[in-house]
Parts: sequence; C-alpha cells; structure tokens
Amino acid sequence: MADIIRIENLTKRFGDLVAVNNVSLSIREGEIFGLLGPNGAGKTTTINMLLTLLLPTSGKITIDGLDLARNHEKVKQLMGLMTQETVVEAELTARQNLELFSSLYHVPANQVQKRIGEALEEADLVQFADKKAGTFSGGMQRRLGLVKAMIQEPKILVLDEPTTGLDVQNRTTMWARIKGLNKKGNTVLLTTQYLEEADQLCDRIGVIDHGKLIALGTPSEVKRIAGSGKILEIVVKNNDVARTASMLKSKFGIAAVVNGDKLTAVMTKNSESEFTKISGALDKEKIEVVSIGMHLPTLDDVFIKLTGTGMRDETGEMKGGRMNIRGWR
Repeated sequence: MADIIRIENLTKRFGDLVAVNNVSLSIREGEIFGLLGPNGAGKTTTINMLLTLLLPTSGKITIDGLDLARNHEKVKQLMGLMTQETVVEAELTARQNLELFSSLYHVPANQVQKRIGEALEEADLVQFADKKAGTFSGGMQRRLGLVKAMIQEPKILVLDEPTTGLDVQNRTTMWARIKGLNKKGNTVLLTTQYLEEADQLCDRIGVIDHGKLIALGTPSEVKRIAGSGKILEIVVKNNDVARTASMLKSKFGIAAVVNGDKLTAVMTKNSESEFTKISGALDKEKIEVVSIGMHLPTLDDVFIKLTGTGMRDETGEMKGGRMNIRGWR
C-alpha cells in the first residue's frame, strides 16, 4: 500500500517545552493506524499539526502527496475529525446536526439527504432522527459524532480517543463501526490510551512518550519488545517491595521493574516451572503477597519495558496542544 500520510522529522515546541520531538513515520492508505501513549505524550499535538490547527516548529508533513505547508485547504477536504469531546448540538435533532455539518463540509446539495439517511443508518439512529441530541445517551451521542465526521466522505478519518467515557458494551460497538468504515476504504488514524483498543483495531501502531516515537510496528511486533516469554506480575505489601526485587535477582536472575507495589518481569520459556519456584520462594521468605500471576505480553508490558512504568494518566498536554476544532473548516 502507498503512504497516504508521511511525517518527517516533525518537531513542535511551546517555549522551552518540546511537545513533539523529531518524529518520523508513515501511514499507509487503507490501514487503521494507532498513535498510542499517555496524556501529555504528544499524541494530540501531532494530530493538531496534521489538521493544520498548529504549525510545526520544524519538519515536513505530506498528505496524499500534498505538502501540508503549501496545501492547507486541499488537505482539510481530505480529512474528517472526531474529537475526544462529544461534539453534538444538544438543541438540534440528529437530522439537524447532520444537516448542519453537511453545510459546514460543503456537501453537494443534491447529495445531502442521501448521505444523512446513510449516516443515520450507520449510527443506528433512524428511529431517533428527529429527537434532540441532548436527550441521547453517551453512546448514541458518540455514534452521532462519528457519522458527523464522515458526512463529507473523507479519505482520512482522524479519531482522537474515540471511545473515551464509553462503557465496555458501547466501546465494543464503536470498535465494530470503526472497522466497518475502514473496510469501506477509509484510512483511519486514531489516538488512544486503551491498550486493548489498539490491539483490537490497529494494523500498525506507533508508541509515543514525552514527544518521541519509541516503538513502531504491528501490535504483535511491538508486543515482542516485551519479550518472548510470559510476563510475571507480583503485587506485595509496600514494605516488601525491595526485598522481593532483591530475592528475584539473587535467586532467579530476574531483574524486575518496580512500579509502586507491583513488580513486573519477563519469564523464561519454561515459565510454569519457574513460576512454581518463585511462588515457593516468596512463601519461604514470608513475603506478604497480595496477588501473583502470569500472562502473555500486552502493549502495557511494552510501555513498562520501554519507559519503566505503565500507561500514565497525567494532566494532559499543555493548553496550546489541546484539540480545538473551532476555525478548522
């Protein structure tokens, strides 16, 4: 597949803060690409630059063969956007919301009603078409937000944490709708903090932290960074953490990553046998174990391996990097 988005040495500074630090990556036409990282990592700042909401400090962005620096308006016509925040007009009906966005996106007049009908069906909102959006549940509003972003039939769909605030059932439904849109030919770029979401949806992912791209590949390729063996997780009482880490190192040669009261380590291929021995040693040392278990490597384990901690919930990127759709169209 050809590259539809190419990012080369992209950097964005806000004063002394480097929000995006020399990032280079490409996104292929027709794929679902996930940009994964905690709040404050640089995900939204990167997206804002792709959407022309922020100017890069340096670097180059090419979208569908167009140099973004010289083709702002043409690039905007290629892209649809769904933000973290649910953006629906509460006092307007679902149909009126779609009519409004059809106007904003300059949908040809002879196609408006057809696209609105298709959007209502896609969002499973046909029977609620003439109900005010403010009366909808959170899941219904998110579905309406998704089809609003699709009303002009964009070549690239940008989803900034599309399932934030949804329960498990609505999140799973949203995943199915995103996959369905992708099968119709849309390239999807999404940001997420949900590791399971990236694993379920994405053809490839990029992991970003502190503005730097620290891993890139398919979910399986990226998870291999955590190691080929199973992952050991032990939670102990806080006053036993240091003693547990020391015991794992001295008796089993395991260098565990400590995060609060949890110790994480990659096991050998004979992990079941080693697990039994470790459990016995913990009991013998009279270390108070809250929980102990093993699992196959996840994307969270990759983050621990690369950064020393799991996915963080920080206070977010600085105000200048927040998604803001006002004035985009």
